Amino acid sequence: MGDRIRRSLAKTMSWRVIATFMTMVGFYLITGDFALSISSGLGLNILKGIAYYGHERLWERIRWGKHKH
Repeated sequence: MGDRIRRSLAKTMSWRVIATFMTMVGFYLITGDFALSISSGLGLNILKGIAYYGHERLWERIRWGKHKH
């Protein structure tokens, strides 16, 4: 696995941890239901993590805005 793929995975995971926590807190503040907050937060963020990783990998293939070293 190349460094770019590892970097994309690390970025995906670190952001999803933050976003999952934010989603769970938001669901709890709206619903007051702790179990619903946990299940919804985890489920949604698994899907969002997959989408983010795909988006990150797609952008890695686009040359626009990259500088050659």
